[in-house]
Amino acid sequence: MAAETQPADRRLLEVKDLRKLFPFSRGLIRRVRGEVKAVDGVSFHVNEGETLGLVGETGCGKTTTARCVIRAIDPTSGQVLFRTQDGPVVDMAALQGGHLRAVRREMQMIFQDPFSSLNPRMTLFDLVSEPLYNYRVGNRREREDRVAELLRLVGLRPEFMRRFPHAFSGGQRQRIGIARALALNPRLILADEPVSALDVSVQAQVLNLLKGLQAQLGLTYLFVAHDLSVVRHISNRVVVMYVGKVVESAPTRRLFTAPKHPYTEALLSAVPVADPRARAQRIVLRGDAPNPADPPTGCYFHPRCSYAADVCRTDTPVPREISPGHVVACHRAQDLELKGVHQLGASKHDGS
Repeated sequence: MAAETQPADRRLLEVKDLRKLFPFSRGLIRRVRGEVKAVDGVSFHVNEGETLGLVGETGCGKTTTARCVIRAIDPTSGQVLFRTQDGPVVDMAALQGGHLRAVRREMQMIFQDPFSSLNPRMTLFDLVSEPLYNYRVGNRREREDRVAELLRLVGLRPEFMRRFPHAFSGGQRQRIGIARALALNPRLILADEPVSALDVSVQAQVLNLLKGLQAQLGLTYLFVAHDLSVVRHISNRVVVMYVGKVVESAPTRRLFTAPKHPYTEALLSAVPVADPRARAQRIVLRGDAPNPADPPTGCYFHPRCSYAADVCRTDTPVPREISPGHVVACHRAQDLELKGVHQLGASKHDGS
């Protein structure tokens, strides 16, 4: 299990104090009235060869974080340090033009929706070979051979390459997206909820495919998801986000058995337990998530937290390492005894 204490030279990606603000305007003259803090001071790292899960409820900023990392959108501030194949560490947030293009081929993205992420007017060959064409890799015959190799790798038949996306199921389309992401032999894959649009049985197939490809090709994943059952299956470490901030990060087993932030405990209470006799102790948070354009003072979670103290309403918690590799942004992290996923689902029906 990977841990926060790994030496710095194992870090393939390190995000430092990343922020992304979206200004909004109102009125007839469209004057800027404020900013939405989509990503608000996020920091984490990904070790080479591991899978880091980035989780949180819808709207917490996890997808925006991934898009800032790959520079699909430009961050407002912060650093995205990436160790390139040649060795030097570059700041993705500061690169421009050809330098950004050169580094970007080492990181690719798998998108959430396998239906809208594929151009319906392009054949499977055109879709998968597009990165090769854009980077002028090989001639057409060599690209055909590469596409055939990639299709076999993801479990599709090479003779399918002349077909269009509408001829494939959702799971097959996601395999096409994975093949396209692998075309340039990237070192880092950013997977943005790659199985959330698929049936449960197909989800397992795609997750097992991703794990097999990681072992075979030495890939590193930043895995964005809101389904903690999926994250638990595939991740070495987990980072939990709430309203644009990181509230907890830890190795997967430790996070699921001994969470230290009340928001993480609430998320874990929604994880289904594979026991028909178990009666889950679901923690229902009161109210709605704060408006990221006008967040509350102190800890952003305090209006919904049943453990909140006076200090939580006034002071912003600073992330602290309470045990090796376990970092929490909570004033009461040392005092609280929170329940893990097994404890939350451990109660049985009477008479069982």
